[in-house]
Formats: sequence, C-alpha cells, structure tokens
Amino acid sequence: MSEEAVIARTPTPGTITSLAGDLRLLGVEPGMTLLVHSSLSALGWVCGGPVAVVRALMDVLTPSGTLVMPAHCANLSDPARWQNPAVPPEWVPVIRATMPAFEPRLTPTYFMGQIVETFRTWPGVVRSAHPHNSFVAWGRHAERITSGHALDYSLGGGSPLARLYDLDGRVLLLGVGYESNTSFHLAEYRVPDARETEQGAPILEDGQRVWVTFPDIVLDEEPFVIIGKEFERERPGVARQGRIGRAEARLFRQRPAVDYAVLWLQRNVGGSRCNMGYTVRSSY
Repeated sequence: MSEEAVIARTPTPGTITSLAGDLRLLGVEPGMTLLVHSSLSALGWVCGGPVAVVRALMDVLTPSGTLVMPAHCANLSDPARWQNPAVPPEWVPVIRATMPAFEPRLTPTYFMGQIVETFRTWPGVVRSAHPHNSFVAWGRHAERITSGHALDYSLGGGSPLARLYDLDGRVLLLGVGYESNTSFHLAEYRVPDARETEQGAPILEDGQRVWVTFPDIVLDEEPFVIIGKEFERERPGVARQGRIGRAEARLFRQRPAVDYAVLWLQRNVGGSRCNMGYTVRSSY
C-alpha cells in the first residue's frame, strides 16, 4: 500500500502517545512478556513509522517486561525446496555453495515487515541463533527466551516459542490475523506422528561458513485461521479485541491458545499435513 493511500484512510495521525494509549486500553501492561506479530500499513499513518511503534510497545511494557518478535529468514533455506518463485535447477548448487551464512546481528529478516526489521537493529535487542526461524527480544526475559535455540525442530520444544509458553506469555496480533500466529506451530510439534522432513542452511562454525542439515517437521499454517476462529468461539473472552491506531488487534495468552491448537489438530488433522515441506519464501 502506498503512503498516499495510507494517509487517505487515516483520519488522524498515529503517534507514540496515541499508540501507547491504545495498547493500554487493549490490556498490554508493564512487566508483560509479549510476542508481537504486526503490519505497519494496517495501523494507518504513524508519525515516526516503525520507530514510533517499537517505542510505544517498549513504553507500555517497560524494561520489566519483555518484547519479542519473529525474525525469520526463509531465504536461507535449501534452494531446491523454494517455491513462489522456484529457481532453475542448475542454480541450486551455486546458491547452496555461496549463500552467506546466518549471522544474528547482521542477517536481515525476510518478508517480516518494517516493524520487525526496525526492532531487530534496536540497541539492547538480542536474537536467537536459528538460521530459519530466529526470534528477537528486548527486556527482562530476552536472554532466557532467545538463548539455546535448537537447530533441530526449529519451532518446537527447544525454541523461543516454548520459552514463551513456559513464561505464560501473551500474543499480540497487530493488524494481522491468526494466519500469522506462529505460536500455533508449537502445537504442531505436540501432535503425535507429525511428518518429518530435512532442512538445510548456511551457518558459522568456529568462524567458518558451513552448510548444515537438520531434522524438522512439515509445518502447515493453512488451518490457523480456522483454529483461531474456533478457539475464540469455544473459549469466549480468551482474546481481547480492539484497535491500535487503525489496525484491528487481538491480545491473548499464548499457553491456552497452543493447548487448544493441539486438541484441534489431534481432532481434525492428526499427523497428516497438506503440503510437502517446500519453502514458500515470499509468504511466511
């Protein structure tokens, strides 16, 4: 969406102060551990853009809280699996041999949005070390959440999502829907007999670039919107809804959402998955 279009749909500009007020009305509080998924354009025109959004979140949470965002890099995956678009087969060995290694402080996110990319480079923000599915965090529990991110099963029990679950953190969907709720992936690992796959990525080992492969499961966000709708229908009041700027927003505890998703998947999907584990680089 162009800036002109965003201005046209915004009655009054958003500011750090107005966004912080909206966050408080929704239920965001000092000391909260909060995982945020966001769309800047959905907020309407904001004075200061993504910087203002990050400052508003930090102002409300305070350093006693913890702000977390996904910082994924789907483009650092095995090029043989890429779709949307795929690359010619003869390119695959060249890409695999020359793709720069993942470096937490250097590697940009891929199609994660301006708010995440601004937050990633913020002073005091730390990042987990997974080349595909890293997370960035600031505040009280930032180190606890991001340290020790396991290479295997990237969004499972050894991931920041599991640390958020342990901390009974909250999720804020800011201008996005349940299709962006990464926490539902944690539920996929808790369903028996999930289908396995192998992933690959370039990382640094002892300062040297190496290509590594590691096991994971086939992830599928296709049912997430349905899971979210049924979660709210079957558990009334679990998600607080409101507006942050012009954006529709939802705030809910991660733990009951994940627990519900496990039950839903066991009931409706089991260990089967709809896709074949390809990496869709432009839409994660």
